[in-house]
Amino acid sequence: MDKSRRHLLLGAMGVGALALAGATGTARANAGTAKVKEKVVKLEAKKFVYTPNRIVLKKDQAVVLEITALDFTHGFKIPDWNIRADLLPGQVTKVHLKPDTAGEFDFLCDNFCGDGHEGMSGKIVVEV
Repeated sequence: MDKSRRHLLLGAMGVGALALAGATGTARANAGTAKVKEKVVKLEAKKFVYTPNRIVLKKDQAVVLEITALDFTHGFKIPDWNIRADLLPGQVTKVHLKPDTAGEFDFLCDNFCGDGHEGMSGKIVVEV
């Protein structure tokens, strides 16, 4: 085999090996970024109550709150986490969160919905 053919063959083998290594590295990187399955918690909002009004979660667990307003455009706010959403009647509003601190955190309606509005609140308990 002449020298130029040998270099061409070795070069092709090297490119193939690099391509294979790159594909393997990509698969490992993507495996680490796969979407974590979120815990789903369903809530209902109606004058003047959230049901449930107490939610227990685990620290560092990915969660999606699926909130449905039954009668009015309510607001949903978790002041300590700077989370806020409008809840439109008959529609599911999804709020994604991943609590990183244990403790108790209030949530409330921040869209005035009549007498009794100030009592429309709840608590999220985050356990270790």
